[in-house]
Amino acid sequence: MATDILMPALSPTMTEGKLARWLKAEGDTVSAGDVIAEIETDKATMEVEAVDEGILGRILIQEGAEGILVNTPIAVLVEEGEAVPEASSTQTTAAPKAEAAPAEAKPASATAKAPGEDKGERIFVSPLAKRMARERGIALGALTGSGPNGRILKRDVEKGPNAPKTAPKTAPAATPVTTSEETVRRVPNSTMRKVIARRLTESKTQVPHFYVSVDIELDALLELRSKLNATAQENSFKISVNDMMIKAVALALKKVPGVNVQFTDAETLHFENVDISMAVSIPDGLITPIIRDADRKSLREISVEAKDLAKRARAGKLKPEEFQGGTFSISNMGMFGVREFAAIINPPQAGILAIASGEKRAVVRGSEIAVATVMTATLSVDHRAVDGALGAEWLNALRDIVQNPYTLVV
Repeated sequence: MATDILMPALSPTMTEGKLARWLKAEGDTVSAGDVIAEIETDKATMEVEAVDEGILGRILIQEGAEGILVNTPIAVLVEEGEAVPEASSTQTTAAPKAEAAPAEAKPASATAKAPGEDKGERIFVSPLAKRMARERGIALGALTGSGPNGRILKRDVEKGPNAPKTAPKTAPAATPVTTSEETVRRVPNSTMRKVIARRLTESKTQVPHFYVSVDIELDALLELRSKLNATAQENSFKISVNDMMIKAVALALKKVPGVNVQFTDAETLHFENVDISMAVSIPDGLITPIIRDADRKSLREISVEAKDLAKRARAGKLKPEEFQGGTFSISNMGMFGVREFAAIINPPQAGILAIASGEKRAVVRGSEIAVATVMTATLSVDHRAVDGALGAEWLNALRDIVQNPYTLVV
């Protein structure tokens, strides 16, 4: 009996995805566990495994199709010798928002035909110039293009016949392009970029953020890091400042557990476990793999795990459980020389720590001025779940741990 292969939900926030690539063709034999396709989700490009065996009888959604709703049939699996149905057995296939463009299709901006002109003549015109000409009632054939290959541009329409002698009284409609159209490179937004835009907009508009910053001296932590790395045999491990900050954040959350929470309309969730989501930049987006139980792991364990997660995140090889969840996030831009920044909360979490660069600064100790390596850390908190005094208490706890870093190894 024919079986539908459905668009899977590969993350909690996924409602639709893009079918990036088929790894099996119609007529191929499929076994349970075979990787049959790659799906671009709101988090990453992920492999999809078959759950049944049979023959891939018909592909219903072609490569490159976007906006495919979760649970939409994308292919039909049949048994050997079974007739291949023309469509999904459930007849519920949802058409994707945008099918992949045929290879032979020409860009929409390349050519246009003006009404009443020679049907065999091709006129090269930009989309903006075409719209302006239509609005002003100017035939494209009456214009001389000044762009590459005689392409008609905005300026050609403005200089052409019937062009207004004075500027119109009403302001033109807003357009995102403010430079010459020849200098604009248009890149379609990926599924990940669209979801990042939606989720961050929701976070900033629906979550009441407040921010608390503190300066933390790093010299003792940097000295400890050097000593620990010096003990590594044949470079078996190398602890980074970020590894140490993950552990310090986890210990601070255990010391001030009121920040390790999530707000819901009915209740506030207080977590016993401390799972740290670390922001990792990947092509065209951001993903937050998780160091679970970070308070109970050694710096060496955190270092090895963080490097492995970051590497596989950039390769798009993370498993869903490795980036879904987390009770608190950190975002480190210290490697870019950033002095200070505030991060956007990663819902449903209630807090995220922005870690900036350590730099030499003058500090006052008693009645004397000294030089120390100082980092500014900024806590972004959901005010629905955490009040200002509690956020400040947590930051002070973090500062004490970092400035007395031997608590990280005991």
